Amino acid sequence: MMPRVLTIAGSDSGGGAGIQADLKTMSALGCYGMSAITAVTCQDTCGVHGVQEMPPEFVADQINRVLEDIGADAIKIGMLSSAPIIEAVADALKYHAAIPIVLDPVMVAKSGDALLRQDAQRALKSRLLPLARVVTPNLPEAAALVGIPVVTDADMERAGRMLFATGAKAVLIKGGHAVGPMVRDHLYGGYGSVELFEHPRIDTKNTHGTGCTLSAAIASYLARGLPLTDAVRHAGDYVHGAITHALPLGKGHGPLNHLWNLTQSS
Repeated sequence: MMPRVLTIAGSDSGGGAGIQADLKTMSALGCYGMSAITAVTCQDTCGVHGVQEMPPEFVADQINRVLEDIGADAIKIGMLSSAPIIEAVADALKYHAAIPIVLDPVMVAKSGDALLRQDAQRALKSRLLPLARVVTPNLPEAAALVGIPVVTDADMERAGRMLFATGAKAVLIKGGHAVGPMVRDHLYGGYGSVELFEHPRIDTKNTHGTGCTLSAAIASYLARGLPLTDAVRHAGDYVHGAITHALPLGKGHGPLNHLWNLTQSS
């Protein structure tokens, strides 16, 4: 059976992030993608121009219908927007604890526009972090979640351990917002384990949807049966290739090339 992955996230009308990026990624990695849409955004490569949230009960109904009928081998969670939607998602997923969840705590778009209300951060930490197989914050998101600046490798380690203590099974802190020739991602697991993943930094503005794509790729590899460390490594390689082969679309932060692995091998 083809691995099945459910994404719970917002829709990006520009196609570079959110549901659209997730489904492209899942297809490129050989998985059957399904979606529960939490919000519809009006956005392009230059910014987010409007957000319409879905009713929380409707978000939960999408999740329940998909999981009860088709099922899933992994779940990716992205933009949630509000505390009521977070509560609805958490209530729906608590009956599916055996499915690995990749939680991308989407708070701010690449353009700087807010995608998660301030009052929703507490609900995210208390309701969803304990359900996650891995949570994947970037440096600003990690700082917001733990309440301390996260800049250096030492900061990343401290933040990773703090988030791990909240109940997440593992924490991947992404170093894309740091400086230096290498992008360094740190994976924190149980018993003090730390894995480091490095890729050369690419000088490009085509980075819209990078976090969405990475978390969707991790979920796809988990659905295919890979251990978490291997899933993170392969997902990082896939994203690095998608940035390397990105096409110059739009006037702002352009999208990745989610199908690069298919076109390069053909």
